[in-house]
Amino acid sequence: MKKIHWLLLSLCMALMPILQSCDDDDEGYSVGDFTPPLWATVRTTGNAFYLDCDVWGTLWPVNVDLGWYEAVDGQRVITVFNPLSDEYAGYDHAVKILSMTEVLTKSVEVLTPENEEEFGNDPLLIYKGDIGVSGGYLNLFFYQILPKDDTKHRISLVRPQDDAEYYDEEGYIHLQLRYNDYDNLSGYRNPYPSIVSFSLQSLDIPSEAKGMKLTLNSEVNGEVELTCDFSTPQAVTVPDNFEQKSLEEVQLR
Repeated sequence: MKKIHWLLLSLCMALMPILQSCDDDDEGYSVGDFTPPLWATVRTTGNAFYLDCDVWGTLWPVNVDLGWYEAVDGQRVITVFNPLSDEYAGYDHAVKILSMTEVLTKSVEVLTPENEEEFGNDPLLIYKGDIGVSGGYLNLFFYQILPKDDTKHRISLVRPQDDAEYYDEEGYIHLQLRYNDYDNLSGYRNPYPSIVSFSLQSLDIPSEAKGMKLTLNSEVNGEVELTCDFSTPQAVTVPDNFEQKSLEEVQLR
């Protein structure tokens, strides 16, 4: 097994402007200010919802044209918004949402001898910097060879059944990224990245844990082990060729 230590990117906003603007006014926000695509989590409150953004904190959407959206608590999205004000009604910011794309959101599952075949272990094409932890989720982009029919491929984040294998003496938890293409391959690689976000909230992560060691089957390097240190701020920058699709259109489950 090849071991690769990734000190994943510091918060993506250190590498790109927090706001893009159509004017030169530096005083507060304007209607021309908008963010790059950012990760966020949907949170429901009564009949409404707000976003918990990995970078900006809690966001209250003031849009009156979002009645069509059926919010699901914990759903991950990639959003672009126009910030309007700070410290609004108990939220960090009031915003106008300009775009919001739902991301396939999954939980960590337990790997057992009985279900190992279903999880598969087919290779994935993931570039360095396209996988990281932020907002309590493991977020990743990869480039999928699309299925030849309507049978969707399966991607899973799994932990060992044995706690002794899950948490090691060095202070790292151990997870595996599994992929099952069901031998259903069209031969055509999607030029746009497939996107997945895995909630880590169900994991029993000791407070003294140093980080995570993630094993995956790389198309390029074979089986590799990636190390993510919890002490290092991590985020995944949304690629420029990000494609907005509904979850029904995504060839992945």
